[in-house]
Amino acid sequence: MTSPCDLSAVDARRLIGTKKLSPVELLKSCLERIAAVNPALNAIVAMDEKGARKAARSAEAAVMRGDELGLLHGLPVGIKDLQATGGLRTTWGSLIYKDHVPERDEAAVANLRAQGAVILAKTNTPEFGAGANTRNRVYGATGNPFDPEKTCAGSSGGSAVALATAMLSLATGSDYGGSLRTPAAFCGVSGFRPSPGVVPGPERSTALTPFSVNGPMGRSVADMHLLLRAQVDLDKADPFSSDDALRIPDALPPVDLGSVRAAISTDLGCAPIDKGIRRIFRDRVKSFRGVFADAQDRDPDLGPVHDVFEILRGVYFVGAHRERLEKHRDLLGPNVIDNTERGLAWTAGDIAWANVEQTKLYRRFLGFFEDTDVLICPAASVTPFPHSELTVTEIDCEPMPTYMRWLAITYALTTAIPAAAVIPCGLDHAGMPFGIQIVGPNGSDALVLAVAHALEQVLAENVATARPVPDFARLRR
Repeated sequence: MTSPCDLSAVDARRLIGTKKLSPVELLKSCLERIAAVNPALNAIVAMDEKGARKAARSAEAAVMRGDELGLLHGLPVGIKDLQATGGLRTTWGSLIYKDHVPERDEAAVANLRAQGAVILAKTNTPEFGAGANTRNRVYGATGNPFDPEKTCAGSSGGSAVALATAMLSLATGSDYGGSLRTPAAFCGVSGFRPSPGVVPGPERSTALTPFSVNGPMGRSVADMHLLLRAQVDLDKADPFSSDDALRIPDALPPVDLGSVRAAISTDLGCAPIDKGIRRIFRDRVKSFRGVFADAQDRDPDLGPVHDVFEILRGVYFVGAHRERLEKHRDLLGPNVIDNTERGLAWTAGDIAWANVEQTKLYRRFLGFFEDTDVLICPAASVTPFPHSELTVTEIDCEPMPTYMRWLAITYALTTAIPAAAVIPCGLDHAGMPFGIQIVGPNGSDALVLAVAHALEQVLAENVATARPVPDFARLRR
């Protein structure tokens, strides 16, 4: 018999609304699961148990009174530790803020509370989200739910692990070079990188750079769609926010995959991919290629994407962290220092070139979709590796020139500013979760979600491609 915490967020919210599930009982179940498996994983790093219990009791009372209920009414939600939560420790994974407790929620978190979410916990992240291995000097490393000695990726690693193990109903993430997508793939859950402005990010230090976005994570496409609906807002403090964000549908529309044209790419024509992952991806594609109207092997033209991304990411880090580097270098980790120093070395000419080339790349990417609807590719280039290793230094004997290069399968797409969903696709050659990306151009959020939802159902029918579930007995031990 499953516990209430194992229910999908959609099912739990429906049962709460029909008085068949108590928010208090759901929270109790999540707390029991946290106590059972979090010691082995370290995904939940700060909790407001007292506040959550009070919120759950209030949610239950509202149901019994027949009040109008919000989208997330009574659901325990985790907040990535890059988002400020009033009264709940928020560190950004940095020693600089190791004791920081904000006075109030940032706007995105306040929106979730307004929709009835029970904000229970903060989820672990690398320092300031820099890097795809969730470890920091405040809380330590977060383990993969399928092997706690391996990484869950990052930077939304804590959220992915908490969802995979049903410690929470929903959790927030954010994505720059793959920070939401890679953990979803490594942990066997779903994540969505929306188009800029769909989920406002007024807290971004460089508001005119749309590479960093907030987005939802869940155990299924339907769950993350539910959270996305609560995250959507109009906030002009984010210059990309507009009424267009309201294009996210209230219900995922049914899609006949037999009418969808898909482009299949193993490496985007530019990303280093481990030969084992290449083989798994090609084998999995064979199992679902036939459901599409057309599925051609095609790579987008992303041009000098590695140099473009490195330069613009460096500039972003200078804006966000130059002052911290000058004042608190001894408290910063190697990823933040490396990125900021790289950014300081670029010239005005380098930066201008990168902006021009990124614009060309973006327009070529739009053109790629003139005769196709979605692009499908792997969500990670390697199988999960030990979290004691900071990053991937080589793939198939090819040295990685930067700590980010192994993430090219996600960051190359970031540079094209897409809408991108990740869904689980069984286990890889090493017995670890494997995920795929479903990608569309900027503004195609509704289509990408609908196709991901339909393909998810196809994959669920095959034991080799269905969403994997961790061994809870092992984690308890």
